[in-house]
Amino acid sequence: MFIPTVNAQCPVCIVTVGGGLFIAKKLGVDDLLTALWISGLNVAISFWFVTFIKKPKFLRNPLLWTAIMFVSTYGYLAATKQMYHKNNTFMHVDKVLVGLVLGTLVWLLGIGIDKLIRKYNNGKVLFFYQKVIVPLFLLLATSGLFAVLIKNIRI
Repeated sequence: MFIPTVNAQCPVCIVTVGGGLFIAKKLGVDDLLTALWISGLNVAISFWFVTFIKKPKFLRNPLLWTAIMFVSTYGYLAATKQMYHKNNTFMHVDKVLVGLVLGTLVWLLGIGIDKLIRKYNNGKVLFFYQKVIVPLFLLLATSGLFAVLIKNIRI
């Protein structure tokens, strides 16, 4: 009752995903899948980061920070030539770009679904850690789907 509510994502999960990305890249995981998780991490960090901002109010918008993180990540990956390699495309679009966009959208969808569940359940969660599990599950399902598509379909 005395604890204020926040729009946070689990900091432990953020660190875990960050460490996992480094290992995945070293193990040869496809760029689309790695970028998918990078974007999920970026959105989680953005929603967690805004909980520390007090003023001005417009800087407390997690979507603003999500956009900043997206543009920063895109800029870094493009500048370091980790994007736009020949034959590294999915449906004729760079795999890293596809992963960045999909990861952002899927994680935001997960946050939206969590909020929708709470709205129709009198502000309560259906299960513990729902705020973390819903976006993670959606990202994991999306990863599985695209892993199968990448392996079986040469587009």
